[in-house]
Amino acid sequence: MQRISTRKKVLSFSAAVLFAFPLSASAGLLDSLTALRSGSTTSSTSGTTTTTSTTASTRTVTYTPTNWPQALKGDLYLPSNAGQRPVVLLLHGGAWQRGDKTSMSGTGKTLAGRGYAAFSINYRFAPGSTHPSQLQDMQQALRWLQQHASEYRLDMSRLAVWGYSAGGHLATLLAVQPASDLPAVKVAIAGAPPSDLAAPEARDASSVKIFMGGTYAEIPALYEQASPRRQVRSGMAPVFLYHGTKDTVVPPVQSDNFATTLRAASVPVELVKLQGYDHSTASGATSLYRPQALAFLDRYINVTSDGTVVTPPAAPVETGTTPPPAPLPVDTGDTTDTATSDSSLQRLRDFLSR
Repeated sequence: MQRISTRKKVLSFSAAVLFAFPLSASAGLLDSLTALRSGSTTSSTSGTTTTTSTTASTRTVTYTPTNWPQALKGDLYLPSNAGQRPVVLLLHGGAWQRGDKTSMSGTGKTLAGRGYAAFSINYRFAPGSTHPSQLQDMQQALRWLQQHASEYRLDMSRLAVWGYSAGGHLATLLAVQPASDLPAVKVAIAGAPPSDLAAPEARDASSVKIFMGGTYAEIPALYEQASPRRQVRSGMAPVFLYHGTKDTVVPPVQSDNFATTLRAASVPVELVKLQGYDHSTASGATSLYRPQALAFLDRYINVTSDGTVVTPPAAPVETGTTPPPAPLPVDTGDTTDTATSDSSLQRLRDFLSR
């Protein structure tokens, strides 16, 4: 009886914790409990923090050189497979002014579980650092990955990028860059990306003006340069887009027009519309877009979930809209990458009942 009473108290306290903190914090608590049960360990050596488990490991590193304007860190999620690993660069959202690499941890762990190495990075924020500072940070992250490819068995010839909101903008901006000495992006996945900053529905937004360091009237050429849709070219990486139809932060027309421009250039593109979701809730509706996004990634990165190289299809797969949500998920914010509170609570209950 005493043990049953104690378990009830623990469950009640845990439920209170889950609903008292943001979902990202709840997920972190649950991840920590799961790590303890699964036997994972954490260590720190020479400024690199490493977390290992029976299936994957995570390493936090500083990817910028000592002379960079700001020291920036990234979390490297490594799968347990012994072969060469395709790489996905992860970019968090936050209006180019806030956010953290850890908000993409769910995606990073999912990718590592499928045989990919995922690198979730922090980048410089506006207004202190305006465009193209963030693009330069991403390019430096690619240089770091390239320099450590042998150490971590990274196949930089199979590189993808994935981001949401401002992170989606940065992911597609990196994908449209012309060929250089850096590894080429082979697949881009972007949720609700502001793809055309020069468009009337975007250029007057305060966050855009802060990111750009001026108004469209003052620096129109720079706005064009910072707009992935304006840089689309034939032969660039295939693009997977997902966007809530009720998004008032980044209007859905941004993704509609982006997809149209990509198709006109014969670039493979898939657009999943999340019916009834707004900017914040769409980011947490992972069950409605992540399976399709992962299938698209596997298809065009030429690898299956077990690491087997496959032949990509001759044409992209087009999809319609998703069914309307019932009910809407909890508002998770524009950088959250977790499930709803109900599922988190159930997972914790399952954990405690073991």
